[in-house]
Amino acid sequence: MTPLRRFINLLKLDRKDVYQIFVYAAFAGLISLSLPLGIQAIVNFIQGGQISVSWKVLIFIVTLGVAMVGILTLMQLRITENLQQKIFIRSSFEFAYRLPKISFNALYDQYPPEIANRFFDTIAIQKGTSKLLLDFTTALLQVGLGLILLSLYHPFFILFGIVLVIMLYIIFKYSFDKGLNSSLKESSYKYKVVYWLQEIARNKNSFVNKSNFAYALSKNDDLVKNYLHYREKHFNVLQRQFSQLIIYKVFITIGLLFVGGYLVLDQKMNIGQFVAAEIIILLIINSVEKLIVGMETLYDVLTAVEKIGLVADLEIHENQKKSESDSSETHLTIEAVDMGFRYPDDNKDIIKNVDLKINHGERIIISGINNSGKTTLIRLLSGYLSPTSGVIYVNESVMKRSESGYFKNFTGLVMQDDTLFEGSLLENLTFNNPKVTSEDINWALEAVGLTLIVKRLPAGLDTIINSDGRHLTRSVIQKIMIARAIVSRPKILFLEEPTISMDPKAARQIIDFLVSQENDWTVIVSSIDDYWIKACNREIDMNNGEIVRDTITVRNA
Repeated sequence: MTPLRRFINLLKLDRKDVYQIFVYAAFAGLISLSLPLGIQAIVNFIQGGQISVSWKVLIFIVTLGVAMVGILTLMQLRITENLQQKIFIRSSFEFAYRLPKISFNALYDQYPPEIANRFFDTIAIQKGTSKLLLDFTTALLQVGLGLILLSLYHPFFILFGIVLVIMLYIIFKYSFDKGLNSSLKESSYKYKVVYWLQEIARNKNSFVNKSNFAYALSKNDDLVKNYLHYREKHFNVLQRQFSQLIIYKVFITIGLLFVGGYLVLDQKMNIGQFVAAEIIILLIINSVEKLIVGMETLYDVLTAVEKIGLVADLEIHENQKKSESDSSETHLTIEAVDMGFRYPDDNKDIIKNVDLKINHGERIIISGINNSGKTTLIRLLSGYLSPTSGVIYVNESVMKRSESGYFKNFTGLVMQDDTLFEGSLLENLTFNNPKVTSEDINWALEAVGLTLIVKRLPAGLDTIINSDGRHLTRSVIQKIMIARAIVSRPKILFLEEPTISMDPKAARQIIDFLVSQENDWTVIVSSIDDYWIKACNREIDMNNGEIVRDTITVRNA
């Protein structure tokens, strides 16, 4: 879809507001163009040396017309303000809805926070759309109506209109695509600069070293150079467009003054008509100038729409709705049949021909050396990834991609790259889920050894946690993550190295709780901690993406 088509579709969402702006602009344009006629009549009265009631009425009407134009503009501003608010609201919810649902493949070679930065283009769309609807509609209507009005004065002005239309066509036809492409390139490097600055901020301690600091500046310099290259390229397009307008204005001004003067001297036009025609021509030229200068705004809006559109185009997982009876399932079994998986940029499978069945209540440790596939296997079984071959069954029903969100409602998940978000500790634990009770929260905190720590916090559970859990130890963060995973009392727990940052004593206490038969859930964990092997009743050993050993051990209750 082209950026222009995206923008048109955006405007269609608020077509009523856009139509109102057009109507008000049309009325304002008609009034503005009728003012020269009133001025013409006033000039004729002055030439005749007449001061009459009609002369005073004309002055009042012209003044009233000026006020009406201002009022209509104010009404347009109110509508565009509403439109800007709608654009912001719609865009924010679009991002909030889509970001958690973007598929793994769509995000594989992208950095999610960098994608979220595209939201700032909403501001460009807000301001740009408002300017385009106000200035462009008024300018276009004034040009169109002005040309019609001029043609009534003398046939010569029809030629003026034809030349104007041809000039505008040439400017748009031969420079629009170049201007849009250079704007897109400029925007691309703008985001690369922002992304690199984020990387510097995220790894600021690494860039303190003198040589590393020099590298940070050097890379920033390269990115800025590319940005400036395309920015200059874009400016050249705008400069060329405006230069064409200047040439046109010079020739038209000279021509109109000579021809208009000749027509007055030849008594084919009176002085009042000449003054009125010149005012209309100046209005038209100023409107054309607005159109040309406003091209930069148009490019900015189309670029912003395209950037946000690229996010909207990313594949997302839609959750399939289930009936209430489905939510009553108390036991979940998972079965993988001939399952394989490969990453989008890889030519070989990371997981190969896996056949596996997991019954409710099992405590399973997935072990193996680094890059053996154990983490990928957990993510496949949890529904975070979708197999590229084979199939996964949940309770003997195929788990479709569209149903993975439903399945996750029954699971607790701790991933190695999980972090805390900025909000209260309570929000980080429960996401304000109304089904989670205070008893559930206290139970989860006690299970992971956080009760005393929370009591020592200045605001308890209402204490605000910084983004990524800054100022908290990695051990405390991991405990919060486990508490988050279990607080809703899930049916299956998927855990990736959940206790790796804890001291052995605290880790063993949490492991004992998680595998305890008092908890009616299934535990599937990947870890290099040998204590997990002792605590679990089943060990699946992975090597080179395949299950090489699957051992079940009977534990005493």
